[in-house]
Amino acid sequence: MAGLWFDELHVGQIFKHPIRRTVTEADNVLFTCMTHNPALLHLDEEYMKGTPYGQRLVNSAFTLGLVVGISVGDTTLGTAVANLGWDEVRFPKPVFHGDTIRVETEVFELRDSKSRPDAGIVTFIHRGYNQRDELVASCKRSGLQLKKPAA
Repeated sequence: MAGLWFDELHVGQIFKHPIRRTVTEADNVLFTCMTHNPALLHLDEEYMKGTPYGQRLVNSAFTLGLVVGISVGDTTLGTAVANLGWDEVRFPKPVFHGDTIRVETEVFELRDSKSRPDAGIVTFIHRGYNQRDELVASCKRSGLQLKKPAA
C-alpha cells in the first residue's frame, strides 16, 4: 500500500500495520557491528547469562528503526519529503532474539508547512509491541509530507 498524502491524514487516525517482523540474532549482531557498538549486552551471550536478563538484548537503535520502518508502507511511502526528527523515544521493555514485533501508528498532530505550500508537517506516534502485547518501543516522529497534487 502506498503512503498517504498530508490531506488524507487526520489527528487521531490509527494504523495497525499488517507487517510483523521476528527479530533474529543475525539482525542484532549485524546492526550492532555495523554501527560500531561494542556493548557486551548486544554481543556477549556468556556475559549476559550473569545479568538479570540472562540473554543478549536487541540493540535499541535497531528496534527504533524497525518500528518506524514497519510504518512506512502505510503512512509515508512515496509521499514523504523528509524526516524531521524523533522525540520522546522510549524502550519500556527489552527486545530479545526471537521476539516478533508489531506496530501501531497514531497521527498525533498536523500543521501546514510555512515554507512549503505543497506540504505539511505530520507528527506520528509509533508504538511497537512484542508477541506478548508488551510495549517495547515508542516515539514521536515528525516529517514533512506532501499534499495531494491538484488534479
